Amino acid sequence: MRVAIELQLLAAAVLIGLVHLIWAAAAAQPQRGLKWNVGPRDTPIVLTGMAGRLERAFANFRETFPLFAVAVVVTYLSGRIGYLTAHGALLYVAARAIYVPLYAFGVPVARTIVWLLSFIGLGMVLAAMVV
Repeated sequence: MRVAIELQLLAAAVLIGLVHLIWAAAAAQPQRGLKWNVGPRDTPIVLTGMAGRLERAFANFRETFPLFAVAVVVTYLSGRIGYLTAHGALLYVAARAIYVPLYAFGVPVARTIVWLLSFIGLGMVLAAMVV
């Protein structure tokens, strides 16, 4: 049985999330230190530079990924997958993959455009429910 492209792209989005997590944690380590990481983390440490940008990029991913995941699963389970969901999911995943380095390296305008493209991709998946 062939796995739907939408579900494959959902798995790819999970991998992007793992890259976000690992890259953000690795970049934050020098600023936070081992004592903070293994401790109760009661005192927040404001990250600067690339570490701060990666933390914010990961927070942004965590805001949109659950919406994307639910949209893909609902359209898949309801039998509404097709051209719109496949291309919307591809747009979301590709844009989110590009977004990470753009945010990490502080590229301002392009980052916002890429975020908007990911949001359009999410909208395309959702639109399949009403089309």
